[in-house]
Amino acid sequence: MRETFGPEAVLKGLSMMKSLFALLMGWVLVAATTLQAADPSPQPFDSLRSPSGQPLAVDLRSAAVPQRGEGGTVARREWTVDGVTREALVYVPEKAKEVATPVVFAFHGHGGNMRNSVNTFRIHTLWPEALVVYPQGLLTPGRLTDPEGKKPGWQSGAGAMGDRDLKFFDAMLASLKTDYKVDAKRIFSTGHSNGGGFTYLLWETRGEVFTAMAPSASAAAQSLAKLKPKPVLHLAGENDPLVKYAWQKATMAQLRQMNQCGEGVSWELDANCTFYASKIGTPVVTAIHPGGHEFLKGAPAVIVRFFKSVKTE
Repeated sequence: MRETFGPEAVLKGLSMMKSLFALLMGWVLVAATTLQAADPSPQPFDSLRSPSGQPLAVDLRSAAVPQRGEGGTVARREWTVDGVTREALVYVPEKAKEVATPVVFAFHGHGGNMRNSVNTFRIHTLWPEALVVYPQGLLTPGRLTDPEGKKPGWQSGAGAMGDRDLKFFDAMLASLKTDYKVDAKRIFSTGHSNGGGFTYLLWETRGEVFTAMAPSASAAAQSLAKLKPKPVLHLAGENDPLVKYAWQKATMAQLRQMNQCGEGVSWELDANCTFYASKIGTPVVTAIHPGGHEFLKGAPAVIVRFFKSVKTE
């Protein structure tokens, strides 16, 4: 027997289909909202151009940039160095024009970028009173990876690439001193991998500018002979497959010798680190972990504690 459907049955079926469709669209809307909250799709900083050279304020929520509520702002700034536009993300405390303000430069590794630096180093969230600069590197042939130079990085030695990155640093610091009340006794640099190597290069070539350094996952083979004593924190992984731990261990040993350090003891500010007191007031702190080439999540807090502990008198 064939079943037939009248007008009432058809209308009932259409009503049920309409209800199911509404329910389905509700699920889709909830899913889309959840995904958007999980991945805010950061706005590319490259699109934030300033023809006048003035900093452009960044929407911290859309850019996924961590910030603590101290009234400071993160902005993109640019400089022209030898005809090339250079850029950085800069965190400026609210009172940077009124009170002597420490400055921290944080350099990304080869293949990194300034936006990732803000999220990885996050120095400004741990030390909101400091002016923090997250510079952007240019395409650079790597010494250990990327020999064709398809990724951004920093020059590896003095005189390399026309000293483009040293000149960039000079331009950044000069403009900060012009625009803000920079505390010349508290200027610091940190960096990871290639950025750590560039920190050592800054120590070699601009050492008189800095109060202390904190390189990570890097070695200073070329720079060591030209370094002068200075407080330093070196972070290293014992199983680093790229910048071998043996190279970094040799660097740390020579730093301790140069800084006239004694035996190491547990650091009072972090028991996981080793503190080497110095006869000439330039201590060495080492933060050794069992991992590889990665920049550990706890590293920024250690770096900030070290910088803030350095005596400037």
